[in-house]
Amino acid sequence: MSSPVPSRIRWRRGAVTALGRSGHDSLELTVSVPEDGELRALAYPSLVGVPQVGDDVLLNTTAWAQNLGTGGYALVVAVPDRLPADPSGPGHLVKARYTPMQVTVQGVDEQETEHHATLAEADSLDGMPVVVADLHSALPAVLIGMLATDPDLKVAYVMTDGGALAAGFSRTIDALRKSLAGIVTVGQAFGGDVEAVTVHTGLLAARHVLGADLAVVTQGPGNLGTGTPWGFSGVAAGEACNAVAVLGGQAIGALRISDADPRPRHRGVSHHSLTAFGRVALGGVTLVAPRGLGSELGSQVDEDLAGQPARNPVVWVDTDGLEDALGLSPIPLRTMGRGMPEERAYFLAAAAAGRYAALCDLSASG
Repeated sequence: MSSPVPSRIRWRRGAVTALGRSGHDSLELTVSVPEDGELRALAYPSLVGVPQVGDDVLLNTTAWAQNLGTGGYALVVAVPDRLPADPSGPGHLVKARYTPMQVTVQGVDEQETEHHATLAEADSLDGMPVVVADLHSALPAVLIGMLATDPDLKVAYVMTDGGALAAGFSRTIDALRKSLAGIVTVGQAFGGDVEAVTVHTGLLAARHVLGADLAVVTQGPGNLGTGTPWGFSGVAAGEACNAVAVLGGQAIGALRISDADPRPRHRGVSHHSLTAFGRVALGGVTLVAPRGLGSELGSQVDEDLAGQPARNPVVWVDTDGLEDALGLSPIPLRTMGRGMPEERAYFLAAAAAGRYAALCDLSASG
């Protein structure tokens, strides 16, 4: 007889004792679990319904038990005694495929949608500038840089599946929703205003369905890293740049720059940026470095980018006014557990990439 397959999920049952913050498709809960005490839990109403105080819930506590910074919630898998109604909406795109929590959504280019004919013909971004970053935490700063330069721009966010799959997990998206033309979830990610199968169709939908002037591409909240050059989910930023290039857009790289990270591989320009943009983005990407970093860090960034291939031009962008704009962010700016001013260089670099994209759009339209 073969050995049993090892368990991969830490299951618990508990009772909801309090309701917390609610988002677009998320609800924070406090759940009392006999083995673990009071747990911080998260439910996605579109998947499991709306838990109430007193409900018994089935939880996946795997990430909670590992004390993960971003994903350290107990996740509600079901409210067994009060299951939600069967889905009645259209769509046959299955995401989180062949997992116990797979969901069906309507893809923007399915035959039954009003956009099918548009996307069946769409093959170009028409030169649209697209800022690509490897971390979700760059999104608000990139958007601030764009809108501080031209507040009339329509900006779409394309969320890839390297981090959280559920868009509802992101507090950042909730805070920025009113400033965005729309959210597109691609690959296995779901829960956006528009659902797409690939980064390519997601970008085309941003341009031709949402009518975006600019787009931002990052993975969802959280990321997976192993301390190795290639074992990081943000390496897919280079593949996103390739999609932009293939579709006739302008890829712009938001560099991950830091003088606060204690890990040498992330000081100056992170090795993740150098790998994703320098070795994966074969179609070329404009790398934006922010002025105003100070002589020591600025020199380090200059040195780190000196080895970039000729297909990746480096531009230094003035950052006058951007720091004040970042200070007005509708959501606290944080990355890797650090905020402003500790990670000033990181957020300034993201905002500078947004400014450069806005200037490119102004130049093209002028």
